[in-house]
Amino acid sequence: MNAWVIPTGLRAEGPQPTSTAPAGLPLSRTIAAVPPPLLVLISILSVQLGAAMAVRFLGAVDPLGVVFLRMGFASLLLLPVARAPLRDLRSHAGLLLLFGAVIAGMNLCFYEAIARIPLGITVTIEFIGPLAVAVAASRRVLDVLWVSLAAAGVILIGPEMGGSLDPRGLGFAALAGAGWGCFVLLSRRVGHVLPGNAGLAVAMAAGTALLLPSALHDGSLARLDAVLLGTGFAIAVLATAIPFSLEFAALKRLSPRGYGVLVTLEPAVAVAVGAVLLGQPAAPRALLATSLVVVATIGVTLFDQRR
Repeated sequence: MNAWVIPTGLRAEGPQPTSTAPAGLPLSRTIAAVPPPLLVLISILSVQLGAAMAVRFLGAVDPLGVVFLRMGFASLLLLPVARAPLRDLRSHAGLLLLFGAVIAGMNLCFYEAIARIPLGITVTIEFIGPLAVAVAASRRVLDVLWVSLAAAGVILIGPEMGGSLDPRGLGFAALAGAGWGCFVLLSRRVGHVLPGNAGLAVAMAAGTALLLPSALHDGSLARLDAVLLGTGFAIAVLATAIPFSLEFAALKRLSPRGYGVLVTLEPAVAVAVGAVLLGQPAAPRALLATSLVVVATIGVTLFDQRR
């Protein structure tokens, strides 16, 4: 389903449509007139604004509740535009259920991480997952360089463990990255057997259903009111609907390689959003770590001979 090395979307939040997928929301002529790189940058900013809103939201609802609301509302936004024969859905029910479980687990780990450590560091660590998938099958010496750069970035964060950084938060960020890597592999397989983003929409709904028993047992959903529900919906729109539409429009006029390079800016944007909106200024060591991961990801994207 994803034609690029580093997918965005639900990113920790999940996938985005390829150039052949239907748009998540109707695209206006104004959006179509905006330069594609700017659309992608606005999309990245929207995702991180949604994450920043979730950090604030976590004061009232625990990570499980946030993930359940976010995935539930996202499913409502995606399912109406999904197109897939019921026969195909039944034939691949097991794969879709697994895909939904991976999306749910990836998101839950992401929100558990940002509840404990800065947003920018979470996204930086998380990016290692899809980066590892991108170079796993390569035997080129150059790709070893990119992995080494990314690993050096993660190592730079190490000395802050147990100090300013909660080791549990770092662990959840690493698990979110592993989930993102699994998501990349599964999304390709799902994209081969189901048209457009039907697989994603159904998997999101399946993931929401899997979370429902735990969300009800947890008790946090019982405390929801109109304001909290509205916040959950806003997070889903910022992190799913807006990026879905903007990146669909951008991919009509932007190559997968160009898109992949732009997406590598996500950790940097996360650092900036965390500093400005959440009061999480990044230390020089963390900034250097983020820069190394960004450079490594750009290198993998630019020098990928499969593109």
